[in-house]
Order: sequence, then C-alpha cells, then structure tokens
Amino acid sequence: MTRATWSSTVVAAVATLTLAACGADPAPEATDDQSPTSPASSSAVPAQSIEFKACLAGDAGGEDGPLNRAALAGLLAAQTNLGVEVGQLVSTSDAVHLDNLNALVSQGCNSVTAVGSTMVGATEKAARTNPEVDFSVVDADVGAARDNLKGLTFAAAEPAFLAGYLAAAESESGVVGTMGGAEVASVMAVMEGFRQGVERFNEDNGAAVELLGWDGANGSFLVDVDDAAVGAAIAEDLLERDADVVMPVAGPTREAGLGALQAVEDAGARAIWVDTDGCESVADHCDILLTSVLKNMDVAVEEAVGSSVDESFSSEPYVGTLANDGVGLAPFHEADADVSEAVKERLEELREQIVDGSLTVG
Repeated sequence: MTRATWSSTVVAAVATLTLAACGADPAPEATDDQSPTSPASSSAVPAQSIEFKACLAGDAGGEDGPLNRAALAGLLAAQTNLGVEVGQLVSTSDAVHLDNLNALVSQGCNSVTAVGSTMVGATEKAARTNPEVDFSVVDADVGAARDNLKGLTFAAAEPAFLAGYLAAAESESGVVGTMGGAEVASVMAVMEGFRQGVERFNEDNGAAVELLGWDGANGSFLVDVDDAAVGAAIAEDLLERDADVVMPVAGPTREAGLGALQAVEDAGARAIWVDTDGCESVADHCDILLTSVLKNMDVAVEEAVGSSVDESFSSEPYVGTLANDGVGLAPFHEADADVSEAVKERLEELREQIVDGSLTVG
C-alpha cells in the first residue's frame, strides 16, 4: 500500500554525494578530473550512457535538507535508469539561487531542476535567458508562461485523506488536530484532504471524531513558519483541547513544524508528518509518528529529466498522484503493530478507490 520517499539503498547513495555549497563564485575550477558540482556515482551502473547532463539546484536547506535529499534521489535514479550525466549545486542562502542556476547552465546542463518554492523567481529568470535548457521547480506551480519551465506539483490531498482516516481510527480521545504553515492553497488542500478522511471514518463507523484546526474553510495557521515557539503554541492549544493525533502541515524544514512535533511528543500524543517520511527526515521523533503524507519528489524529478531526454518536455505541470506514485502514505514504521489489520485493509481499499477515480478527494 505504501511507498517510502526513497529506499534505504538510495538514501545511502545520496549520503555519499559531494554537494558544492555555492556562494558568490558558483563555478569553482575542477580538480583531479572531478567537477566539484558532480555527485559521486551510485553503486548501480547505467546500462548505457547518453550525451545528456541533468542537474539539480538545491535550496538553502543544505545538503542534508530533506527536500534536497529527496530530489537528489530522483537525480540518481535518472543517472541509473536513463544513463544521463549528473551535476548539482546547493545554495548557501536564497541570495545565490540565480548564480547557481547560471553556473549549472555554464557547465553544460541540458535540464536543471530547482528545489522548492523559494527558487521560483530565480528559475523563471534563468529559463527566460536560457531557452535551450529545460527547467523544473520541485513543489511549486510556476504556471505555463514559458515552454522550457514547468512546476513539479503534488496532489497531496489524496494521501492526506488516508492519513485523516488513520488518525481518526487511532485516536483514543475522539479528537484530532491539524495546523497549516502559510495560508496558501497547497497547504489548505492537505488539511482539507485530512478533514475528509476523518469524515469518511466517521461515516464508515458511525463515529464522531472531531477535527480541530480546520473546518473546511477556516483554520489554524502559523504566523511565522520559522519560529519553533509558534508551532509549539498552536500544537499545545490543540492538545489542551484533547487532540491526541496532530498533523502540522508546515513543511519538512520549517522550525514551526518541528516545534509542533516536539510539543506533541512532550504531551505523549502522536503525530503525522508531511512531505517526506518523518522517520527519515525527523528520525528522533519516529516513535510518535503514525505515518507521513509523502510527496515523492524523487519520482517527479526523474519524470522531469526523462521528458527532457525524450524531448517531450513542456510547460504542463507534473502532478504527482496516488495513481502515478507521485504521492503516497509512508510506512507505519514503529506504529505498525498499533494499526489493526482491518484499518490497513480499509486504507488500501480507499487508496484503490482514489486511484480508479471512484473516490474524489479535494
């Protein structure tokens, strides 16, 4: 039923990558025939190499940032499965995004994937001045202004629906909660999917599990997504109102989301993480996580590179769904024994209904 963002084998491979932290001079001279912006190859050797270079521009989350790691896994998959040459840079700050993108172009990259919404502006500029290069932005809708620029987006409401059902099933208090980061459509879509999942559990079981933090139109949002205390305060409010399962929708790198997670752990409650598998990206909290709502960014990145290789690349956004494996629900990990077989079977039934279109979420 479920799929991790990347396998343990790929995680190990990504951990060996040499990422260049780039500042004002983003294209240092290569030494010993090894470009400082080219990752070490994975243990799997492509069946046949092709003359194509796919590159990744990581955001300021650092080489160990969960979004960068997930996207890099997709780059490695493209290297292995498509035979492309690969290269990458990771930003030291938002101020050098455009420098990094231009440096990758100067190094002969045929396609460049940028990580995260903070890179949208810089990527739009790079795409405009380099029409011969295909650009993609992970987890961002960039519209269809340019033929060589596309967003890699995710229908995360679909797995959030399953997460809401699971949260309601596992709640002992009959109250669950959620909170959003920025008050934007993509965040509210996840919260709405979660709400619909709770509702479906109630319908299936004649239950009355209550959802705090989102009513379908209004909810609890973080004033500052980079302030752990803000996230903790909202989580504590939900917990004080008897929520015993909380899903912060604040992104895998935001301090407010981490603050909320710590508050949940301190209260002895349980949580659901978003975007990446929390047992990988916030492993210290794995023991309180029921699951995670996944955006399978590795799948999206490999798809984008593949479309550039076969010259089918267009500005039409990639949309990751349960059907194309672009989103998913993470394994239950340490919570696996706590989830009954009946609930697991029902989640699989609902997942199949979403995939075949008989159940619409959102």
